[in-house]
Amino acid sequence: MYQTLIKGLKHAGMCAAAAVALVSCVTPAKAEPDYNSIGRQFSLIMQNAHFSQTRFSSALYKKFLEQYLQMQDPQRLFFTQQDVDALMNKYGVEFGDFLIANQTVTLARELNAMYTERATHYLDYAEKLLNSYNGKLPSFDSDRSVERSRRKVDRAADEAALEQVWHDQVENMLLSEQIRRDNLAKLAAEKGKSDPSAKDVSVIEKVRSRIKRRRSEVQEADLEDMVTDVLNAVAASYDPHSDYMGARAEQRFKDMMGASIVGIGARLKADDDGSTTVEGIVKGGPAAKCGQIALGDHIIAVDRNGDGQWTDIMYMSIDKVVDLIRGKMGSTVKLRIISENSSEEKEVMIRRDEVPMSEELASARIIDMKRGDTTYRLGILTLPAFYVDLDGNGAHCAADVKRILRRMVKEGVQGIVIDLRFNGGGSLDEVRKMVGYFIGSGPVVQVMNHRHQIDRLQVSGNPIFDGKLVVLCNKFSASASEIFAGAMADYGRALIVGDERTFGKGTVQVPRSLADFLPLVSNREGAGMIKYTIQQFYRVCGASTQMKGVASDIVLPSITTGIKYGECDLDNALPFHELPKAPNYVRDTRLDALIPSLRQASEKRVNQDLDMCYLREDADRSLKQQEENRLSLNKKAREDENAKLLERKKSIDAERAARYAQLAESDARDMVIYRLYLEDVAKSKLPLYNPSEDKKSFMDEVKDPDDELADSPDYPSGLDPLLRESLNIVSDMVSSY
Repeated sequence: MYQTLIKGLKHAGMCAAAAVALVSCVTPAKAEPDYNSIGRQFSLIMQNAHFSQTRFSSALYKKFLEQYLQMQDPQRLFFTQQDVDALMNKYGVEFGDFLIANQTVTLARELNAMYTERATHYLDYAEKLLNSYNGKLPSFDSDRSVERSRRKVDRAADEAALEQVWHDQVENMLLSEQIRRDNLAKLAAEKGKSDPSAKDVSVIEKVRSRIKRRRSEVQEADLEDMVTDVLNAVAASYDPHSDYMGARAEQRFKDMMGASIVGIGARLKADDDGSTTVEGIVKGGPAAKCGQIALGDHIIAVDRNGDGQWTDIMYMSIDKVVDLIRGKMGSTVKLRIISENSSEEKEVMIRRDEVPMSEELASARIIDMKRGDTTYRLGILTLPAFYVDLDGNGAHCAADVKRILRRMVKEGVQGIVIDLRFNGGGSLDEVRKMVGYFIGSGPVVQVMNHRHQIDRLQVSGNPIFDGKLVVLCNKFSASASEIFAGAMADYGRALIVGDERTFGKGTVQVPRSLADFLPLVSNREGAGMIKYTIQQFYRVCGASTQMKGVASDIVLPSITTGIKYGECDLDNALPFHELPKAPNYVRDTRLDALIPSLRQASEKRVNQDLDMCYLREDADRSLKQQEENRLSLNKKAREDENAKLLERKKSIDAERAARYAQLAESDARDMVIYRLYLEDVAKSKLPLYNPSEDKKSFMDEVKDPDDELADSPDYPSGLDPLLRESLNIVSDMVSSY
């Protein structure tokens, strides 16, 4: 199973300090893993153990190359159709033969050399275009436009056509940055604040820095990256969720599946000036304890072992910077930093420690909510992921949820909203256990392997919570989330609320260490991991979630409605399939008769809710933009469009400010909200919930000047419109039966 985390990136100011000379020392190189053997074993596993049982063929080799080019050049900015035709003639008929013949390294190096040459050529061309402006921006008065996304457009026929594409792309980058600055300046003036972009470098230099960073990332690939790109092209040709992870990616995967990492407790961001910016610092973490790192500081070099062997990280990709900084528990790392406040350079030593990712753990709230003459005691259980420590010693979400549920039962909670929005999945066994907390005994999910053998995963025992349930999902709720939502729907145990459907991932992946498959004479260290699809899962009613997801009983407008995102939008997704319903599956039909009236009551509230109306309008506009897929290069046209959006935002913000003030007053009168985080479970009395001190404040973060100037009013009581409506729905359920 896999987990998808959706995170917003924030802009940070560039460092105005002069460049600092660095001494780059190279540590003794370790022997490379036997990537030729890795490639061969990988190809054998994919052919013999993957769910589809697809053998290598000339047609599949062509797909391997097409997938490689798509992954390396998703916006079709580096390879012309002429390039693709030439590559297809050379590699499209023998791609897989390289792997079988222990020539993976040869293939990886040759393909990467071609990609690097093409990408560098056009990035150099982009920089020449910037130089041709001689420090003066173009007039932006043409009637031309560019695609918002080039992912599915035809490739440029030849180099001349692709150079014109780059001409338009560079112009768009310049125009977009200029409009962003104009908007910031206007907002700052209206609010009597200083313009946050006034001290920034010129627009042309800003775009030049972005081009330089992209070129550096292209050229920094090592053999692990090259082999990973080739093997992932093979895996992605089988299905979107199989992949190869080299040693670095394997560690990231384990960190993602768990609930803590070993590091310095800082969130980092690749800055346009080439440095790595400290964007967040975990409270009480190693970086915070050392007291020498501040938000906005720029890291320019790393001594990963604290032994004087420095690595220059200017323009290095953020993943590789993070890999350098992470390490074993208790070890030390040195950072060379340019202070955001003083522009002084300093060296800082930090001892690595375990850093809990507390924003990714299960948490809850209990709400005493008055509606009319009745007060309901309701709960919200938020689960960002079905996390599990793959090494066996860390957090398990099922155990955490069990503790929270038992406290909710003790507190007399009548109904719960389980918030699975943006939960991309995780452990199959963890979700199996969780289903049992609500249904007691019975089959949870059906699983079919490549031999069409069917296994039915069961739970036994008594339920922990037998009250009313709403499962709140969106199209980013995937995999394990869909198993849970599907089981709750099939048993008639819960009402599914949210986007029209969930993501639609109905396949199971297993991670295996490739070292276990290599010959004894091979170097197994750093061999990495293969994650491949071995099963497809089915709901107990017989339907798969594959492609179709889990449909909502009550559909609510949301920010995700306007995003085209789902399994059906991915390349090479496996098809939908059905099985007979699971034996011993018995549905509780009491909720079925109530769904029409519950839906009608919700629709009435939603139609009268201005925030829901705004969400619908935003979604419609987003879908229209995606459908048109054009962005004007005329500054006046873009300014007019921006002016309309800003005016709409001001109008909405003004309306919300007045309405939210009234809503806050009614919440204070009609609601009491208690906090129930994991650290609160054993307390004799639950603390009151304070939205301004939410659990996500475990980290101090750089303030985004765009957000500060936008200054939109916060929704009262920490309850966004969808959560609030879900609480209304579950209270309707409590009052109905």
